[in-house]
Amino acid sequence: MRTIDLSPLYRSFIGSDHLASLIDAASRAEKQSTYPPYNIELLGDDKYRVTMAIAGFSKDDVSIQVEDNTLTITGTKKAEAENKENKERKFLHKGISERNFERKFQLGDHVKVLAADMENGLLHIDMERVIPEAKKPRQIEIGSRLLENQ
Repeated sequence: MRTIDLSPLYRSFIGSDHLASLIDAASRAEKQSTYPPYNIELLGDDKYRVTMAIAGFSKDDVSIQVEDNTLTITGTKKAEAENKENKERKFLHKGISERNFERKFQLGDHVKVLAADMENGLLHIDMERVIPEAKKPRQIEIGSRLLENQ
């Protein structure tokens, strides 16, 4: 595996240690399975949508969780229902896998999950980056004193 030397960033970027942890998380994400297939769309300036093709799964089979800027989508088929159903059916070809999965996405700072919907075998998860007022750029006048520094 390749290693990336981030030491040049430390000279000009304050707080770039956070960048290093993001790169590390991205390299771990490369080891994920490619199932199920998904799209990531940019819907607007700060609006995103993840669409996953999860044919054969119902709303009850899918779990969506956000923790520490990680979006985790888990699909679990119930084994006893699947075994009973498969005993009655014989497949000549089975191309729809319907296997259990877990897919993780690293979310950027201030990205919030707004909604999730399932339609025609596609799971849609809508997100938006909401930057708090305290994090937005502000003009500092020379000679002024900020209340928080007094």
